Amino acid sequence: MRILICEDSVLLREGIARLLTDAGHDVVAQLPDATALEAAIAAHDPELAILDVRMPPTRTNEGILAAIAIRARTARGGVDRPRVLVLSQYVEERYAADLIASSPAGFGYLLKDRVADVRDFLAAVEQVAAGGTVLDPEVVSQLLARRRRDRRMERLTPRERQVLALMAEGSSNQTIADRLYVSAGSVEKHISAVFQKLDLEPEDGNRRVLAVLAHLDAPHPDDHSDASGGIR
Repeated sequence: MRILICEDSVLLREGIARLLTDAGHDVVAQLPDATALEAAIAAHDPELAILDVRMPPTRTNEGILAAIAIRARTARGGVDRPRVLVLSQYVEERYAADLIASSPAGFGYLLKDRVADVRDFLAAVEQVAAGGTVLDPEVVSQLLARRRRDRRMERLTPRERQVLALMAEGSSNQTIADRLYVSAGSVEKHISAVFQKLDLEPEDGNRRVLAVLAHLDAPHPDDHSDASGGIR
């Protein structure tokens, strides 16, 4: 697989490149910031772009904005590459929600601590490049927390919230059953209840999970805001 890395830390950039190369991938470009990112993508046509969130010059949101631009361009052009895997030390909630809502396919958001587990990281790379979605559990947790006071979420039982969180992590029905020590049939019933209570149509595949997250995170006409714009 052809992979581009955009990461300002030399040690982390070289370490990721070594891991990917040892796993049989072709690292076609290594960039210290996003200034030459578009040109590198045009020149090397990578299948996957791995981007840090905070890079020079401001070290705030250069990487995440670059990810949004890449995703928007590929959507407009009707192409499916490069896929995007975002690495961060922090959860940028608003940007993460925007990226998920725009198109969940071929997207990943991992916290950098996850890179310490080589097998998980390489599995995430493969999954995103294949058009799947990988979200760090902490990303899922914070996105769900943003809408925990939503009246629709209040309809869910504690068990249904557990199932929803595990679904959002990308867990299969059987994995959820194993983790919660219940039968697969019980999990299916909980999932059906979750979609019914959230007024969502259940669909097969990982996209249903992202649909839930995007729906929960998006503003809704029935939300009630206080004077500061917050959700009551």
